[in-house]
Amino acid sequence: MKTRDDLLAELQDPNVQAFLRVIRAGEGTSGIDGYRTLFGGKKFEKFDAHPGIVTTASGYTSTAAGAYQFLARTWKALVEQYHFPNFGPQCQDEGAVALIIGRGALQAVKAGKLAEAITLCNREWASLPG
Repeated sequence: MKTRDDLLAELQDPNVQAFLRVIRAGEGTSGIDGYRTLFGGKKFEKFDAHPGIVTTASGYTSTAAGAYQFLARTWKALVEQYHFPNFGPQCQDEGAVALIIGRGALQAVKAGKLAEAITLCNREWASLPG
């Protein structure tokens, strides 16, 4: 099982960093406020925990929040596994790497196999094609 130190180490890889930017672009959170963006575009203020705010936009309802639009239940599971102390930007980046690992896509990401990585992760992030 991976640890937070493992996630931090993977974050140093330039291809991992680039893939995280791809995800954020797709999720509409690549701007300066991306880490505090709720589904639908509104912002939340505190990073002490996932906001868990239910938002309805364009006919969809979601608890998605942050740079990678984590659902509240997904974030809860990540906190249970990795003991993230908050929902701050560093923890969100680590959580996204954990989800990439969970989808079996880390090696494709690190090897620069973008199409393969997207295919492996498109069920995690609906904004990815496929």
